[in-house]
Amino acid sequence: MDLQLRGRRALVTGGTKGIGRAIVEAFAAEGADVAFCARTEADVIATAKAVGELGVRTFGRALDVADGPALKAWVVDAAEEFGGLDAVVANVSALSIGPDEENWKAEFEVDMMHSVRVVDAAMPYLERSDAASITTISSVSGREIDIVAGPYGVMKGAVVHYAQGLAYHLAPKGIRANTVSPGNTYFEGGFWHNIEHNNPDLYNQVLAMNPTGRMGTPEEVAAAVVFLASPLASRISGTNLIVDGALTKGVQL
Repeated sequence: MDLQLRGRRALVTGGTKGIGRAIVEAFAAEGADVAFCARTEADVIATAKAVGELGVRTFGRALDVADGPALKAWVVDAAEEFGGLDAVVANVSALSIGPDEENWKAEFEVDMMHSVRVVDAAMPYLERSDAASITTISSVSGREIDIVAGPYGVMKGAVVHYAQGLAYHLAPKGIRANTVSPGNTYFEGGFWHNIEHNNPDLYNQVLAMNPTGRMGTPEEVAAAVVFLASPLASRISGTNLIVDGALTKGVQL
């Protein structure tokens, strides 16, 4: 299936590992130029080299998405380098699940405000696109109460609300906004890989909740993200797409 992304320009936060890296690679595989950021310079350089070999333009930068001015500067620079933007994906999470105040602050600044800031910075360019899309990455933890209820779950729920508000208000401008909410996603060096080795009882408990008998992969999440961001999904806006292998039990009406 041709997602009509060849020659389009995408921007992804947190694009060197896990779900973010898979999203970057999926956009590139469809022929889209991709800008991405991450905190570690070496990872940014390595990812840019690997993705560039797919024959698309890349624009990587090392930064902390909680740094508002640095985030805005990267978005503007990427858009100017590419001559515009068509798709924006706010992917980064602080993964701060503890009950303390610093966890609440981290989740607000990273999960919530980085999403707001990246969209605000990209808006002048999205308004000039004929197929503009915004995709936020939430979590099934934003949809129901689970073991990470608290700062993480609350802010992931807020991210969904934010995207659905954008969808309604930006529809007259032809800009779509959606959310993808992954379930437990396993990859080397990721959260659940670390839990598997450091807290195997918890890992096995959570794994047993998955009716498919396994956790998801970054590539499975990326496929959903890139489809929603593509012109092929032109009539889909304001949705929260759950990618969890039937893990959650709530009925989404």
